[in-house]
Amino acid sequence: MDGFPWLLVAAAGSAIAALLHIGCIAFGAAWYERFGAGRRVVRLAEAGHWWPPLMTAGITAVLLLWALYALAAARHAPLPGSDWVLPGIATLLLLRAAMGFVLAVLRPGYNGRRFWLLSSLACLALGLAFALGATR
Repeated sequence: MDGFPWLLVAAAGSAIAALLHIGCIAFGAAWYERFGAGRRVVRLAEAGHWWPPLMTAGITAVLLLWALYALAAARHAPLPGSDWVLPGIATLLLLRAAMGFVLAVLRPGYNGRRFWLLSSLACLALGLAFALGATR
């Protein structure tokens, strides 16, 4: 199976997720709240604390790196380690999806059920795209 279309989906999904995280940094507490961040993170963002944007910048960097790996592999010019990085990304995303579904049911915490369900669906879709793309 040629993983090309799935790698493009994985790259686009990762890039879109990164852009949404950049929006949270740029637009602050309202965006954090809209996309399901917990009350503590929203309050810190409202107060101008350094932690929410730093944490979000880290997540953004990882998502952009994942997009780069997927796009490079889609162009048949894989980056070093792609043979284990792409399946590793898929595994992380699928584990995050599973964990999120469990948390949504058993312990939604301050993020709430909606956040865990929606973010887990996104991780599931992205994880499947990386998994299918990595099978080449």
